[in-house]
Amino acid sequence: MHSRLKVLTLFSVAAFAITMNTNTTLAQSAGPHSASTAELLERSRPRLEGIYAKGEMRPQRFEAQWLRDSTGMVIREQDVDSDETVRAIYDVNSGERTVATTDVETAKVDPLLSPDGKSVLKKQGRSWIIRDITSGETRPLLEPSQAGDVSYQDPTWSPDGKRVLFVEADSNDVRLRNVLVPGDPSYPGVRKTRFARVATNIPKLRVGVVDVDGDDAGSVKWRPIDFPEEGGYFGEVSWAGNSEEVLVERLSRFRDKRELLMARVDGAVSTLFEETNEAWAVGSHGINSGVQWIDGGTRLVFLSEKDGWRQAFVIDRDGKNERLLSPGDYDIIDRAEPEDVVDEEGGWYYFYASPNNGTQRYLYRVPLDGTGTKELITPTEQAGWHEYQFSPDRKFAIHTFSTVNSPPVVDLVTIPAHRSIRILEENQELHKKAQETISRPTEFVQLKLSEEVTVDASVTKPSDFDESKRYPVFVYVYGEPYLQTVLDRWGAAQIDFLRTIADLGYITVSIDNRGTPCPKGAAWRRSVFGSLGPLSTEEQAAAIQELGRTRSYVDLSRVGIWGWSGGGSNTLNALFRKPDVYHLGIAVVPKPQPHLYNAWFQEIYMRTPEVNAEGYARSAPLGFADGLKGKLLIVTGSGETNTHIQIIEGLVDRLIELGKPFDYMVYPNRDHGLREGKGTEVHVRMLITRYLLENLPPGPLPLQSK
Repeated sequence: MHSRLKVLTLFSVAAFAITMNTNTTLAQSAGPHSASTAELLERSRPRLEGIYAKGEMRPQRFEAQWLRDSTGMVIREQDVDSDETVRAIYDVNSGERTVATTDVETAKVDPLLSPDGKSVLKKQGRSWIIRDITSGETRPLLEPSQAGDVSYQDPTWSPDGKRVLFVEADSNDVRLRNVLVPGDPSYPGVRKTRFARVATNIPKLRVGVVDVDGDDAGSVKWRPIDFPEEGGYFGEVSWAGNSEEVLVERLSRFRDKRELLMARVDGAVSTLFEETNEAWAVGSHGINSGVQWIDGGTRLVFLSEKDGWRQAFVIDRDGKNERLLSPGDYDIIDRAEPEDVVDEEGGWYYFYASPNNGTQRYLYRVPLDGTGTKELITPTEQAGWHEYQFSPDRKFAIHTFSTVNSPPVVDLVTIPAHRSIRILEENQELHKKAQETISRPTEFVQLKLSEEVTVDASVTKPSDFDESKRYPVFVYVYGEPYLQTVLDRWGAAQIDFLRTIADLGYITVSIDNRGTPCPKGAAWRRSVFGSLGPLSTEEQAAAIQELGRTRSYVDLSRVGIWGWSGGGSNTLNALFRKPDVYHLGIAVVPKPQPHLYNAWFQEIYMRTPEVNAEGYARSAPLGFADGLKGKLLIVTGSGETNTHIQIIEGLVDRLIELGKPFDYMVYPNRDHGLREGKGTEVHVRMLITRYLLENLPPGPLPLQSK
């Protein structure tokens, strides 16, 4: 296509999306409501502004640091007498408040502060300096590289304070891409940024140790931990409980191989543990990555899915005597915080799990010696989502509990008895707002797709829901391995927006297909390996059909779907591949050409087109665009740095070539979250709402007209 014609066409399509007929009434489009789209939009505006501009549905954050001796918590707050910000100390037992007049020892230690507390590391350009806290004098830790685009990352002091461990990242071979910089509209600037696309060069990494003092100050010892020619990644890189050894977690480029290596400062390297999986060993969220040293550095705890579930293992520092800590057919959802919570004195390892409900999260523990089974710590009557911030002695925790329908309440509890000592943050105003806003709670259902597969779904109904009528359905999808959307947690997965839409006269639904990171076993998560798109498309469509079959109030003749990022891609696949199931789709920052996406994420799940051409062909929505029948709106930002706009423009060109009608909105200079610029977040939701109202009429219809 001629470049000038292409630009004019894109502008025309974008303009059409902006200037659509906002005066069309729902009555004219066969909808049951007498209110016009404009009236319904204005009804939604204050609520959306409250959510996205004023933060009315966000809970108050409770931020505290435990004292190192676990006798109290330190909270930064406004002093009522002086009106100054002070560090208040609250006694853990009595709740008595005192104001700290000097520095207090908290459990959280600045990793950039030297062990003796006299020096601190500071970033300077692409390198680092050491600043003396008392005098303010600085000296270089590492001299800036003269080799171009080389940076030093994650510096960590050795326990004796004589050395600093770091990772060098050499990005010189990563290709540069041009990005427009806002400025003079006639003569915009251009900057270049590194972007490691699928199957292209990624940064070269290596581990170094630099001496801080003495005659060797500034000299670097590079650890002989190399990667194959295609490159790879590091997980954890840390001191191995002493100042002479370093633990390095090396991951292959495709993350199908993981190794825990022990490297001495003098050069010797040994392997403690390694695992391989034909799909992946460590996913994009990196939950499995990392270790926790115990028993004075003689053993370490790590997570792995090598036996089919995400479980905790313990192994000696010489790589021998591996033992399973968390036996059973269930997943560890995540480590307890801070870091892995180990109670060595009591002999316990704490973690999050939910063996019976993939939408929730609870605190469990198992014996450190591997001789017992899991023990539930969270009270059974508190069904929902739980978070804990443990005290250093593991006897207390700051506990946060919420559900998708109930805002968080934060209290101080004892461990393991879970006796509540006092409420720390009740979020009274938010609870009041929730009571005013949530007239009908979001429900969780399970949809059986086959004898082997049952998926979780959340369903939100209009406030004036009538069981005897049927409603249009608006699905929110993600469907890829990074994110789970069906969660019994306050604020989960666009729920505030979905409630707003539901109250306009829709059933809003979200479904977690196989391949999403649900705690249902490694086979569930790895089922999508080789091609993101086909399986999620089939199971999302089957789940909507099953919902309609089992719930008479679901109108399968009016089904819309929308999603963001990977959910945008799944929206395109749904609309293109299942045109008789979905009648409208809104794809926000999708990736219709996955081979143009970043290597770090896409290669875990699909390798590269060179070794998996068929998988990429089956995944790409671009190849199925001729199936489009329904209404389609594509939304992106011209400042995208991840799902960059060129990935989307290929689809725009293809739809134009096919003569397919669609709508296209580009937010100038906005990135992946579409948050930059005043009013953007509200505008995006208003755009989605308007497009939905105009093209998928809201409100109930009689069952007999089905």
